Amino acid sequence: MPVYSFRGKSRTGTEVRGEREADTKQALVAALRREQISPLVIKEKGKEFTLPKFGGKVKTKELAIFTRQFSVMIDAGLPLVQCLEALAVQQENKIFQSVLQAVRTEVEGGSTLAFAMRQHPRVFDDLYTNMIAAGEAGGILDTILQRLSSYIEKAVKLKRAVKSAMVYPVVVLTIAVGVIILILWKVVPIFSTLFASMDVSLPLPTRIVIGGSNFVGRYIIFIFPAFFVIGYAFKKYYRTENGRRVVDRALLKVPVLGSVLKKIAVARFSRTLSTLISSGVPILEGLEITAKTAGNAIVEEAILKTRNSIEEGKTIVEPLRDSGVFPTMVTQMIGVGEQTGALDAMLTKIAEFFEDEVDAAVADLLTAIEPLMILILGVIVGGIVISMYLPLFSLISKLSM
Repeated sequence: MPVYSFRGKSRTGTEVRGEREADTKQALVAALRREQISPLVIKEKGKEFTLPKFGGKVKTKELAIFTRQFSVMIDAGLPLVQCLEALAVQQENKIFQSVLQAVRTEVEGGSTLAFAMRQHPRVFDDLYTNMIAAGEAGGILDTILQRLSSYIEKAVKLKRAVKSAMVYPVVVLTIAVGVIILILWKVVPIFSTLFASMDVSLPLPTRIVIGGSNFVGRYIIFIFPAFFVIGYAFKKYYRTENGRRVVDRALLKVPVLGSVLKKIAVARFSRTLSTLISSGVPILEGLEITAKTAGNAIVEEAILKTRNSIEEGKTIVEPLRDSGVFPTMVTQMIGVGEQTGALDAMLTKIAEFFEDEVDAAVADLLTAIEPLMILILGVIVGGIVISMYLPLFSLISKLSM
């Protein structure tokens, strides 16, 4: 008889872990439910580790389309297994197709939809599965799926805004550095040879540029690998707890960009928490899930402090205000929503307002960055060109005397 390791929650919300023998996974699920344990993850011993699958992943856009179609089919009254089978067949992404087929098999064997989806955390995260569980418990799965699809679609839009705010400056800066290195490597040495043959005294700017050119020419084979090493080292550092906190705090303090990132964080926090609360997920669990989706270590810390504050019987407002990330208007509106019992509705209004603010802020940021980057590139390249012509101007003035 196979042995299964499991993780679940008791009726009081306490996490339960253990190992049991059972004929099948479905038999273990039934046994745990009789003991009033809601299973979250069950894995057969000896099969916990599987070879990683290469060749793609499930995109957020694909998940949004699936969720929207799923909600329509459930609303039309189609059986759950039939919906999953039909949606699995039409998926072009083979990984997503195999995941949906596995979910259908689990559901067909007697598992809940939330439990079946929890077995595939790389596709269905905690937010998704907790909302599905709330929908199944309340008998409003179609409504929950509609909320989920709307949430995912808005999350995709917000993610696109983040990429627009971050990628464009990085790309322009990379091109600028490449152009400057090319000029120092190929163009400046021509002038350097000319000046050496004329035996003229060189002004300080020219000597600096020629020194930079000599350095690039001597170490060019190390420069590009150095960029990759620095990038890799930064990535490793950012993955550490302290590194992520330091970098994320610094990003929030960057002029203009920091303001955009704060607005994005507030919009994401408000949308996620309002979706969870309105779907029936308990606020403590909702805050824990929201913290994981914050995208910024400082914001995540503030949300977890808020969760601890509520757990101790305090309000939600104070730790959010103390974080320095959430504007006074936001904390005041959240406080009013908490007092009136309409926190989800208030969070939705905050999310809608800040999503519009993010769109406007990103547009303004891109408008401001483009001429700024062109100006910086022009000054650097122009400075190099002028420094190369300064000795020529000096030579011409001497010859004309």
